[in-house]
Amino acid sequence: METIELTAQNIKCMGCVSAIQEGLKTLPGVEEVEVDLETKQVTVSGHGLSQEQITDKITTLGYPLA
Repeated sequence: METIELTAQNIKCMGCVSAIQEGLKTLPGVEEVEVDLETKQVTVSGHGLSQEQITDKITTLGYPLA
C-alpha cells in the first residue's frame, strides 16, 4: 500500500475534515484518508495513487496546499 502525505490550508473544523475525506475517497485507488485538524496533515493510503489527482481534488474542494 502506498501513502501520500500533504499539508493543506483552511482546514478549520470537522466539516472541513469530512469534506476532504469524502472528496478524496471518490478517487481511484484511494482506500483510506486521514485528516489531522490541528496539523492540517492529509494522509492518503491506497494502491496506484496519483499525487496530481489528490492535489487537484484537495485544491478544488477549497483547501490549497501549504
